[in-house]
Amino acid sequence: MHRLRPTARKKKKQPLQFTATCGSGLEDLVCEEITAFGGLDVETRPGAVRWSGNLESGYRACLWSRFASRILLELTRFDAPDPDALYAHAGSVLWDNHFTVKSTFAVHTTLVNAAITHSQYASLRIKDAVVDQFRKRFGKRPDIDALHPDIRLNLHIQGTGASLSIDLSGESLHRRGYRTGSGEAPLKETLAAAIVRLSGWLDRVADEPILLDPMCGGATLLIEAALMLSDSAPGLLRKTFGFMGWNKHDHQLWERLVAEALDRESRGLPEIWPQLIGFDADPKVVAAARKNVIAAGLRDIIVVKQRQLAQLQSPGVHGCLLTNPPYGERLSEKEAVKYLYRNLGRTFQNRFPGWSLGFFTANPDLAEMTGMEWQNRYRLFNGPLKCQLLVGKKGHLKDRQPPSWTPTPLPSGSPGEDLANRLIKNCGLFLPWAESEGITCLRLYDADIPEFNLAIDLYEEWIHVQEYAPPATVDATRAEQRFNLALQVIRTVFDVPHSRIFIKTRQKQKGTQQYQKKPGQGTLYEVREGGLRFLVNFTDYLDTGLFLDHRNTRARLRQIAQGKTFLNLFAYTGSATVYAAMGGATSTTTVDVSATYLARAQANLALNGFGGPLHQIIEADCLDWLKRTSDRFGVIFLDPPTFSNARHRNQTFDIQQDHPALLRQAMQRLAKAGILIFSTNFRKFKLDDSLKQQFDIREISEETIPFDFARNHRIHRCWEFRHHLIPTDNLQEPF
Repeated sequence: MHRLRPTARKKKKQPLQFTATCGSGLEDLVCEEITAFGGLDVETRPGAVRWSGNLESGYRACLWSRFASRILLELTRFDAPDPDALYAHAGSVLWDNHFTVKSTFAVHTTLVNAAITHSQYASLRIKDAVVDQFRKRFGKRPDIDALHPDIRLNLHIQGTGASLSIDLSGESLHRRGYRTGSGEAPLKETLAAAIVRLSGWLDRVADEPILLDPMCGGATLLIEAALMLSDSAPGLLRKTFGFMGWNKHDHQLWERLVAEALDRESRGLPEIWPQLIGFDADPKVVAAARKNVIAAGLRDIIVVKQRQLAQLQSPGVHGCLLTNPPYGERLSEKEAVKYLYRNLGRTFQNRFPGWSLGFFTANPDLAEMTGMEWQNRYRLFNGPLKCQLLVGKKGHLKDRQPPSWTPTPLPSGSPGEDLANRLIKNCGLFLPWAESEGITCLRLYDADIPEFNLAIDLYEEWIHVQEYAPPATVDATRAEQRFNLALQVIRTVFDVPHSRIFIKTRQKQKGTQQYQKKPGQGTLYEVREGGLRFLVNFTDYLDTGLFLDHRNTRARLRQIAQGKTFLNLFAYTGSATVYAAMGGATSTTTVDVSATYLARAQANLALNGFGGPLHQIIEADCLDWLKRTSDRFGVIFLDPPTFSNARHRNQTFDIQQDHPALLRQAMQRLAKAGILIFSTNFRKFKLDDSLKQQFDIREISEETIPFDFARNHRIHRCWEFRHHLIPTDNLQEPF
């Protein structure tokens, strides 16, 4: 009998060690994924998830993870107090087990409170160890390719502990393979997927069958949502992974996982898709988003169109509005972004009842401008920017009701009784008219009584009082006494607190004095006109930022702007631009020399839901800009100052003297069938007769002066300019 030899025990195969890196705030999402992929002993740490498992778990993570950035397979872990330790331990790894001398490689190093402080030098020491080993064993060395290596090594050092890994993912996993172009500051696909997941919409899709992104950029949120809905592996569109250049790559395993993913995708396609809709204000961004959608194979699933926020309407009863609006990283942009958020919040609350809102922003303080009551807040990072995803359904933005002004007469014989009686009379004349016309900002009094030389404007619930400077013949003390009496009468008649009355002394201005800042707090108040909203400043400048006498002129611009390009010169706070945009102008250009007023113009546009490259804001001297530009416009609004001392041009501007040249320059930029509206507040203005020979001119002053300014017909003058058109019956056939 032969004795059977005992069979040798197979050495138990040790599990592999993996790390998935991710953006801060995504660790729990990645942890859920890794557990589902078969990972064991899963643990999270800031920006990373570690686990042990077989190669299949690592491959599944590369193919299926929606939230991880990289998948690292650990080769060795060691103590690294100095760069020499890096060289020594890296040299102990048999590198030809992992790649050949013909392969290219690169080393990437991350340091966290490390004893070694120079990441590039640490990478260099690892590289030296690898190439020295290859050269010593084979007489040749592999080359370095920092951009597209066959093998990417990852060195991570925390304190003195180091780990050296092979990057199985290669390029970051957020590069799904469908992005062909996008707008500014594109949202990484991994972060977009997290926003969709955390918004909770996927769990509510049966009740909210519409996902709408009104500022969709590259449509990344919509694409990631569609991939989740169809159970599509995010890695299917990628052509390469890091493990494809690895000697130990298991081709059969990978092919099996890809086949499984394709089968799941075919079985996971929804029978009835929810509506996935994206809008953006930038036509170029819309074109890029459509290319992304097509590249993702979702041409028939996702609809992307060019649309301003002002035109946003609910496409259904229930849905989720999910968006990543602009952050306003520059100070000049933050003001506009703040009011864009206000518009979005108001639009959501007024037009999307029954919907939920997911709002991703790097400015959670500004997000409060939406007026929303947030049910959930998730802290995330977009690159280095601390962000929050805010989710809610209800808001508390409500329009103020126009105040009901009920003036109270003074007792008979009281000082200022004549002013009080005139105010009461004017209320009876103007307030019913204003209510019937939907006007909440109007002129109530304009030096109607010579002894009380002031103007009183009502801006919804606020009273704005401007004192005209008394003539030199009037005693200054006596004028001050009258003005103080007038203020006392106003407070008594209207019974308003001091906080709702704003007082300014207005003098005849020269040059840029009318735009000079006065001491104040800089608070901007929101008022309404013509169904639009504007920001006014009652304290810092002599003018509030909304010329009430141009109310009819602005309405006229809205009527004629449909389908035309619009130019606003000497634009001030851009109120005319807002009217033109709402009237359907295809694009607007707003030019002014003041950065302060242009910032207000941009904020006014944003407050009404307009922005993007179709609404340009240009800080420039209007005269210089007219000489440089070659664009033509269908409608031009020209409302220059009476006098300007343009220091940067070393010359002054006088409306009477310089208007012929200015108008001729502006008319060169007017389209053949266009309309230019010219206005001036200079009371002694006389239009140059030579212009009447050159252009078709019609004065429209009477039509543009509102009823509440009709007692002062010289408040402004206004004309329409057109090019002369040659009648076709005057054209003769050539001999």
